[in-house]
Amino acid sequence: MKVQLFIQKHTNHITWLVAGLIILGYLSKYFLGNILIYQVSLAVASIIAVVPIAIHAYQALMAKVVSIELLVTIAVIGAFIIGEYNESAIVTFLFLFGNFLEQKTLSKTRASIKSLTEMTPTTAEVVRNDGSTEEIEVDDVEVGDIVLVKTGAAIPVDGVVVEGNGYANEAAITGESRAVNKAVTSSVYSGTILSDGFLKVKATKVGDDTTFAKIVELVEDAQDTKSHAEKFIDRFAQYYTPAVLIIALLTYLFSHDFKLAITVLVLGCPGALVIGAPVSNVAGIGNGAKKGILIKGGEVIDSFAKIDTFVFDKTGTLTQGTTTVSNRIYYDDHSKTALAFAAKVESLSDHPLGRAIQQYATAQHVEYQSLKINNNTTIKGQGIVAEVADQQVIVGNLKLMLVKHIVLTPKQQVDLQQLQEQGSSVVIVAIAGTITAIFGISDEVRSEAATALKALRKSGAKHLVMLTGDNQVTANYVAGQLGIDEVHAELMPDQKVEFVKEFQAAGRKVAFVGDGINDSPSLATADIGIAMGSGTDVAIETSDVVLMKSSFSALVHAYRLAKKTVLNTKENITIAISVVIFLLLGLIAGFIYMASGMFVHEASILVVIFNAMRLINYGKKTSD
Repeated sequence: MKVQLFIQKHTNHITWLVAGLIILGYLSKYFLGNILIYQVSLAVASIIAVVPIAIHAYQALMAKVVSIELLVTIAVIGAFIIGEYNESAIVTFLFLFGNFLEQKTLSKTRASIKSLTEMTPTTAEVVRNDGSTEEIEVDDVEVGDIVLVKTGAAIPVDGVVVEGNGYANEAAITGESRAVNKAVTSSVYSGTILSDGFLKVKATKVGDDTTFAKIVELVEDAQDTKSHAEKFIDRFAQYYTPAVLIIALLTYLFSHDFKLAITVLVLGCPGALVIGAPVSNVAGIGNGAKKGILIKGGEVIDSFAKIDTFVFDKTGTLTQGTTTVSNRIYYDDHSKTALAFAAKVESLSDHPLGRAIQQYATAQHVEYQSLKINNNTTIKGQGIVAEVADQQVIVGNLKLMLVKHIVLTPKQQVDLQQLQEQGSSVVIVAIAGTITAIFGISDEVRSEAATALKALRKSGAKHLVMLTGDNQVTANYVAGQLGIDEVHAELMPDQKVEFVKEFQAAGRKVAFVGDGINDSPSLATADIGIAMGSGTDVAIETSDVVLMKSSFSALVHAYRLAKKTVLNTKENITIAISVVIFLLLGLIAGFIYMASGMFVHEASILVVIFNAMRLINYGKKTSD
């Protein structure tokens, strides 16, 4: 075991030692004319080089896998039997050198992922009750602790700012390097850098529960999730490698040419084929990670590339999600009462429309926090029914009013229609069975959405659909601005899921794009779930792709990146198979030999790696 660990640790040193012995051998032969030193040097080089290869072959056999290393080991033994020390030395060196270059180039594709883990904070300054600070291990910080963050330091926890002001670089979370202002009540994330100012942060998530820790874990796990191409290659290799052994044996039995049989073993190694798909996926995942796009593995990349239908939630996805009360109509003399009751009821919800009403009440200096709620029922997709100050209060959409048998007057119907035609979402307030107010709430369409949707079409999207719980008039208004193909409004969460299933049953490959919270059932049902959000737990757990920047430009890049990665994988597989065919034909034609064939074989491995590495910089040029 110790010998095995030593060899694994010093494989690179062994590679250079073997190279030195080969050079010594050829210098002795061609400059000193000493054949003995030449043969001894190459024989020793072969023995030293084959040891780590043979160890890997043995380990694979123990796992019942016939590996490439086994082919090379048998080929070296065969070369020794026929006295071809130069062939065995060069073959083993090229194999080791190919592995060395493979690891070096692969490490570059993982650089962006490694940089994430290196940014993980290790310590935190915790503020004690007496005002003093103590530096402790970040794993020892508890939820509720107050953490001091100074200029230039990494924020060690997820939390809320309770004191101070500054600008944080959130590139590790969103991929966007622009500094974001942080003040009291602002949310901050572990792993982000405070570029100036100071903050005192109350920890809400610590350790492995932080957004940053989940991102690192997600990206690392994604590398181990195999694509369809990788799974196919794994199955292919299980039969291909034994087949090469059988072909080599048959070659010897029919030709009685031992050297030819050994050469077949060497040239039949499918190294480029085995490495081609994984390196493309790792490079693609790394590219996305640098831009705040988290893709859960190679299988997700495969599925994403085949998407032809994008289904969007409206609020917070196609729109900004920063809703404001743009119109308000009261139907009695107690406008402040209606606003206070509505704000209090909406405090039970985290829906954007509800937040807009609360913010409006606060801006109007209407006190509602002290009101008492005795009973409440939330009706998904419709609103809330509650008892406030001994009165029944219903806050929601028209559907909820009809369910509760509350009838709108002709004037109220006209008011409602006018607000909807203006593109406003509508919240109706009824107190004690009578409608007392209607609020028109506007949510601006994302400025980049229309351009991005056109880019999605150009990249291969055939159907753009919007599913929303909002009213049909408002939904049509937004869809008209964006060029959406199909609109379905006034839907409950389960109805959205049914539409997704209908599209799938019609043979479409569906991606659902939502905020990762209210739409989690649809995200999970779609072929690909895409969360546009700031890394909430539900978004990370439910979705296949998380756009930390919550931008449509990131969505377009992710879609194009998936297609480019799949294309790159196919290119690599084509290169690998073409090289194997070329080598075997060259062997039959007599212009390919063991050493030259091994050189071409190792070169093909580097070609597919370098081809995959192009994905690392994909998206930097507009021509991409």
